Amino acid sequence: MKHLYLRYVVATTLSLASFAALAEDFRVGFINTDRIFREANTAKVAQTKLEQEFSKREKELVDMGNTLKTTSEKLERDLPTLTETQRATKQRQLADQDREFQRKRREFQEDLNARKNEELQLVLEKANKVVKQVAEAEKYDLILQEAVYINPKHDITEKVIKAINTGK
Repeated sequence: MKHLYLRYVVATTLSLASFAALAEDFRVGFINTDRIFREANTAKVAQTKLEQEFSKREKELVDMGNTLKTTSEKLERDLPTLTETQRATKQRQLADQDREFQRKRREFQEDLNARKNEELQLVLEKANKVVKQVAEAEKYDLILQEAVYINPKHDITEKVIKAINTGK
């Protein structure tokens, strides 16, 4: 399936390249969305917003993990002096704490990923509007977001980032 997709992409690219050679006024541009997510002010604001929103929960998880580690180390040290009943009880408590920690960490990661996707979607929507404005203003016929290789002269990512950052 992936091989078929690659053939399709190559064939499409070759078709576009031959079409571009035939039509001198055909303009192609390329934007690097990863770079937009790293460099655009809206993406940086979104990242800061997420860090602020999730920093408290992340600190709680780190503290919980440290407590769990300390408890585990203490149990290892005390194991030889404990009775069989005490040992079983302490191990069960440690297992319960570990399960709770894993659950909270999983929930945190799911919440963070969901919020990150929401914020990146907003950045992408704004970037797409700006890309359309740049394409219309500079009379591009085609703008690509992903490619295996692109000649740097077709890369308009910097223009898009500047337009996003200036709020145009």
